[in-house]
Amino acid sequence: MASNESILQGVNVLGPIQESHRKILTPHALAFLALLQRSFNPTRKALLERRKIRQAELDKGALPDFLPETKHIRDDVTWRAAPPAPGLVDRRVEITGPTDRKMVVNALNANVWTYMADFEDSSAPTWENMINGQVNLYDAVRRQVDFKQGQKEYKLRTDKTLPTLIVRPRGWHLEEKHVTVDGEPMSASLFDFGLYFFHNAAELVKRGFGPYFYLPKLESHLEARLWNDAFNLGQDYIRMPRGTIRGTVLIETIMAAFEMDEIIYELRDHSSGLNCGRWDYIFSVIKKFRQNSNFVLPDRSCVTMTVPFMDAYVKLLIQTCHKRGVHAMGGMAAQIPIKDDPVANEKAMDGVRADKLREVRAGHDGTWVAHPALASIATEVFNKHMPTPNQLFIRREDVSIGANDLLNMNVPGQITEEGIRKNLNIGLGYMEAWIRGVGCVPINYLMEDAATAEVSRSQLWQWVRHGVTTAEGKRVDKAYALKLLKEQTQELSAKSPKGNKFHLAAQYFSGQVTGEDYADFLTSLLYNEITSQGSPKPASKL
Repeated sequence: MASNESILQGVNVLGPIQESHRKILTPHALAFLALLQRSFNPTRKALLERRKIRQAELDKGALPDFLPETKHIRDDVTWRAAPPAPGLVDRRVEITGPTDRKMVVNALNANVWTYMADFEDSSAPTWENMINGQVNLYDAVRRQVDFKQGQKEYKLRTDKTLPTLIVRPRGWHLEEKHVTVDGEPMSASLFDFGLYFFHNAAELVKRGFGPYFYLPKLESHLEARLWNDAFNLGQDYIRMPRGTIRGTVLIETIMAAFEMDEIIYELRDHSSGLNCGRWDYIFSVIKKFRQNSNFVLPDRSCVTMTVPFMDAYVKLLIQTCHKRGVHAMGGMAAQIPIKDDPVANEKAMDGVRADKLREVRAGHDGTWVAHPALASIATEVFNKHMPTPNQLFIRREDVSIGANDLLNMNVPGQITEEGIRKNLNIGLGYMEAWIRGVGCVPINYLMEDAATAEVSRSQLWQWVRHGVTTAEGKRVDKAYALKLLKEQTQELSAKSPKGNKFHLAAQYFSGQVTGEDYADFLTSLLYNEITSQGSPKPASKL
């Protein structure tokens, strides 16, 4: 095996390094990152090019279908994925959130079964957020994450077993520009995975768990294969048995919905199931078919989990997972308690209850909440209707979903000026916070993240592109969209503290809502606003 010194040639850290970071950015850890990057970055870039080719086909009117070349995998009823790993048998309520220290303590103290610590859509990837998040998780794994903020102490509870920790790294499309390998930015996915795995995998196993991950934004089984290759290399490198890692894949793109069997198959030694990433899924449908007038959707509030294309996706996901012996996880309850309005709060909580009831009756094995106060509602529903640790035995053999079902855009509802303004408010509100380094933003008593902002700007783009008419009789064109954008920007800026970033957010947003330019992801579009690259520090000198 090559020495660390030779591997570290060409590796530079451009972000500022505080004393607390040094236990994370060790020469051994950076050598592991370099190995991952050199091994897998060429394939990653090729897969991203493949996405562009597929998009060009969709832009010309092509529609996705189940792959003929992998029919044998779908038709073979004999293969199964790995059995549930320790701490992942019962996942009935999972809490999600960013990796700041306060969130980590609060999430691990919540009455839930797992905590998804998120480097992705609920985190703005500033260098400080990403590297401090690694520090916080390192300490949390070792139960040394207690801290004091002002007069308040944050301590992990000791009265019962803490939730199982699952980490969501960033998607394949993102880069970590604060670390370069051979002159290229590091893959953000490999950076997040590599640091967490290298430092914590053995400690997690020693404590009776394992290195567990949520894998976001996949668009094909080949992207799942790349994760599986990274998992195998990582386990071999630290001499850990293959199959110790587990990965739950978020099915949050329309393209991945056609390859669910294949995605589980590629990860079968490491699979812990699939999850319904509902908001990203809606975003993906709009994004992929944005040039196709048959895919124009009404106001976001009309696109519920019971409309045909969403209902089909849920049923197929549950059927596929249970056929292969892995968990089928439900989606996010993003509501926040409305403390100053009991009537409105009760209505919101009734909505959460109904959503969780739909999920457990459909056959889901667990669900997500964004706020600890919602955990008791989700737990009550799942405990009543799922007395077993999971529902893997519910095969949903009654379900028969074809390509037309997944693409059925028969969604009742209208496009309204109120819907346009709501989209503008969510998009602006989220982007403004993101530029300030905050990736999880409460707006109108909902915890919004990048996915809901993406739905908002994609709908606006689509409505202008296809010149739709609102329920009020107004044609939605570029001038109308920019007029409303200006009004909402001024209103939000006036209500916010001085020094806010709404006008900067509007500059970016204005290019994304006129039916012309369309960035692949808002996070990629805005990333340079939050980078803090300094002079390169050779990894061998750290």
